[in-house]
Amino acid sequence: MTSQTAVAEAQPDLGPRKGLRGHPWLTLFSVAIGVMMVALDGTIVAVANPVIRDDLHASLADVQWITNSYLLALAVALITAGKLGDRFGHRLTFLIGTTGFAAASGAIALSGSVSAVVAFRVLQGLCGALLMPAALGLLRATFPAGKLNMAVGIWGMVIGVSTAGGPILGGVLVEHVNWQAVFYINVPVGALALALGLVILKDHRSDHAPRSFDLPGIGLLSAGMFCLVWALIKARDWGWGDGKTLLFLGGAALALILFVLWESRAREPLLPLRLFRSVPLSAGTALMLLMAFAFIGGLFFVTFYLQNVHGMSPVDSGLHLLPLTGMMIVASPVAGAIITRVGPRVPLVVGMLLTTVACFGMSRLEAGSGTGVMSVWFALFGLGLAPVLVGATEVIVGNAPLEHAGVAGGLQQAAMQVGGSLGTAVLGAVMAARVDSALPGKWAGAGLPPGRPEEMAQAADAVAVGVPPIPPGTPPDAAGKITGVAHDTFVSGMSLSFTVAAVVAAVAAVVALFTKRGSSPGAAAGAGHI
Repeated sequence: MTSQTAVAEAQPDLGPRKGLRGHPWLTLFSVAIGVMMVALDGTIVAVANPVIRDDLHASLADVQWITNSYLLALAVALITAGKLGDRFGHRLTFLIGTTGFAAASGAIALSGSVSAVVAFRVLQGLCGALLMPAALGLLRATFPAGKLNMAVGIWGMVIGVSTAGGPILGGVLVEHVNWQAVFYINVPVGALALALGLVILKDHRSDHAPRSFDLPGIGLLSAGMFCLVWALIKARDWGWGDGKTLLFLGGAALALILFVLWESRAREPLLPLRLFRSVPLSAGTALMLLMAFAFIGGLFFVTFYLQNVHGMSPVDSGLHLLPLTGMMIVASPVAGAIITRVGPRVPLVVGMLLTTVACFGMSRLEAGSGTGVMSVWFALFGLGLAPVLVGATEVIVGNAPLEHAGVAGGLQQAAMQVGGSLGTAVLGAVMAARVDSALPGKWAGAGLPPGRPEEMAQAADAVAVGVPPIPPGTPPDAAGKITGVAHDTFVSGMSLSFTVAAVVAAVAAVVALFTKRGSSPGAAAGAGHI
């Protein structure tokens, strides 16, 4: 059999597009609605957490669980959910994920206790895990090679804009409606995505799609991902050298090693290790992880900088991020067109170099930096991230065979989730270390009276998020000094954190040199006329 014949047989015969069913651009519009709902939920809830805490009389730990339960469920289930899509069809898993996500959102809004909110947040995460890889699988099967990059560009734009716009929308809903509206909004959006999906989406299943499930592999991977993400989430509270942190990291390493050993012997593995024989796919996965480290980890501190140092409301801080959001809106489809013409390598390298420069620029921000200076670096950050979100996704999904498109989509999303959690945890540790070392000297230098060790520890926790630790009844002059010390110390920590993020982004630029356009049999298969 010739190589041309093998490739032809691997590609699905999708035929010309007539009518609504299976139309590529309508498919993109349909899945973008569902993806927007999940991406928005990753950041919109953070604005509502303080109000939820007051309304449901929750503790700080309870509020943390509202966020962490969602992230854990999403990260743990992504690759397994992608496998379900490969087995049963991405249209079915997308519709189930959309329906479940919207239903869980409505249930959260109706909940009267924190335990119910957390339980339904877990369901949200599981349904989001079904939806996200299925969306990529549908795009991968529907678009021809010449249009796939543009489609992924718009897909990445939707994720970036939804993630950055979450605090703005959340602030408006919380301030002018109530915290329940943050979740209710998903119900009509989910209903629209479901209706469009039923009419437009067409199921594509490879002849080589998996026929069985790798239950031991699912168990080992789920255990490993849970231990890893949980350790990253809790390391800030426990400390990196704490026994519990080391226990979960060790458990993650053991489970993932056993997973690799099992997958190398399984007849039909959950995550075929031969996928990683593709250097571009492996490089794309590493690139996505490193990009998320710099992007999500850095953005975590930007929100504290805007709200706690500059005193902005959640809505105002979201508006100040519009240069980043707007640049991603403009640059993502443009990046898709450029990648289609010249391939992903050069745009990815340039994108990560621009991200490196932006991170170094943001490391130079001061407590009194103006909107103009911030906007320049935010815009450059968005310009650098756009081609990476597009190109790395196409490299991962495009270099995987069609029958593993769902697993590849899950791998891409899992890399982004783990990278974001790792960035937040590591940069949080960098911030905490800098605050612990710098705060006593700045405190004494301002002529403030030294506090007891436990008081200074509590002050350091507040300063690490930009909040001045001003006790009730403090005279205005002393309060002003405390505020100055807190903001200067926080900005010093943020500067070091963004310097680390810049180094990681520079490493990612080197990794991007090993990427190339999808070349596996069946990758970016022809999808008829558009």
